[in-house]
Amino acid sequence: MNSWKCITSLTYSQIKDLQNHRLHAFINTHVYPFSPYYNKLFDEKKINPKDIRAKEDLKRIPLISKVDLIGKDNPQKFKDFILQPDKEKIGRHWPKSRLLRLAAKSFLRGSRIEDDLAREYRPVFMTFTTGTTNAPVPFMYSRYDLDNLNISGARMVDLFDIKDDDRIMNLFPFAPHLAFWQTFFGAIEANVFALSTGGGKVMGTEGNLTALLRIKPSAVLGVPSYIYHLVRFAQEKGHDLSFLKKIVLGAARVTPAYKQKLSDMLRAQGAAHVSIFGTYGFTEARTAWAECPADNHLSSGYHLYPDKEIFEIIDPATGEVRNDGEDGELVYTSLDSRTSVMLRYRTGDFVKGGISYGPCPYCKRLTLRLSSDISRLSDNKDIQLSKVKGTLVNFSHFAEVLNDIPQVDEWQLEIRKHKNDPFEVDEMVVYVTPQAGANQSALSQLIKDKLTGATEVSPNEIKFIPLDEMVKRLELETANKEKRILDIRPKV
Repeated sequence: MNSWKCITSLTYSQIKDLQNHRLHAFINTHVYPFSPYYNKLFDEKKINPKDIRAKEDLKRIPLISKVDLIGKDNPQKFKDFILQPDKEKIGRHWPKSRLLRLAAKSFLRGSRIEDDLAREYRPVFMTFTTGTTNAPVPFMYSRYDLDNLNISGARMVDLFDIKDDDRIMNLFPFAPHLAFWQTFFGAIEANVFALSTGGGKVMGTEGNLTALLRIKPSAVLGVPSYIYHLVRFAQEKGHDLSFLKKIVLGAARVTPAYKQKLSDMLRAQGAAHVSIFGTYGFTEARTAWAECPADNHLSSGYHLYPDKEIFEIIDPATGEVRNDGEDGELVYTSLDSRTSVMLRYRTGDFVKGGISYGPCPYCKRLTLRLSSDISRLSDNKDIQLSKVKGTLVNFSHFAEVLNDIPQVDEWQLEIRKHKNDPFEVDEMVVYVTPQAGANQSALSQLIKDKLTGATEVSPNEIKFIPLDEMVKRLELETANKEKRILDIRPKV
């Protein structure tokens, strides 16, 4: 049943049956017996784990968010979500039939039961969240979880239609973050050659471009801002990039306007038929999902793994579950993980179009697909809502406006106080590197009009700066995440 081809051929009814069976088994065999957090929660709320038999029963379990993982007075709170089996818990919760099956498997492998349990549950690897408002939260992986990371990575490679003789270049920043390692392990599992450079911070843009031209990969994966920067750098040098066939982007939202701008640059460098598509993932799930190659830079939606997780779409205000295809906040529940386990985790991501089922319009696979129109709903992950000039604004709206203006090559938004006085008025400055030949006066007015219309906040000043200065301001080549929006207002 773990075969990807088998999963993508299931009917909607078969998917629901599969998920219901796995949910009941997962909670009763792994979560309730071994999770300190959920064992206590179920007992306090008088939830009988045996009553959780279907997706609809999840509503009995309270929603959680990043706040539950942090614990202001307990920096080790994350450990409560790690499965912690021992002999007493196993003996109390597992039936003899399961123990006999485990013993038989160990005997056939020529291993000890203790070693097999350690491989399944013992943390051996770690990644971190990358939010800017709180200390990074660690998430653990056992060997079992790493196998799942391999599986999801190989499924993504299959979705990308990358062949055995293709070459991949992994430009995600080298760090204990999901994107780099999902790509690294996925390529190995798919048995496809991959060069993982660590991004601009490790090899620099010159080094990455040299490697790109040497190995001539058909597929490049990385953060949108850095991929754009590298392609632009190659264009300035006059290099031919006709060998590129696929650009896979992650760790940030990818809009149709961005895809079009990148496609135009690639076409000018000989890459006339490049598929550009995005991925979606978050550290708490320890996996990522992908679009498949589509026409005209449209999105197929992210192809989900219904054997590995359950997603719900909820009303962010009430917590009520929405119907398939409706807008709402994305909530994640694992069906097949060990170590760090999440049930009904609020991602803080708002999905327009929700989840759909049916043949993908491009690859024709049958599976659940998540709409790619995703925006940050709240500050569960990063600061997104803040008052500027007395108006409550969502910073992601600034990004959407500036990214969609074709004449803007790069930008940075700086929010500060007049004369750096915490009691003075707010000031907003937009730094812009324009496209060559752009009329700066007209562009300045266009930016002001669009920002005011979208956010009701008008910038105090628009400063046009050269590209090399912008690259330094954004820290494109030195930081794991570009410094796109800077709030430098002093604290009172």
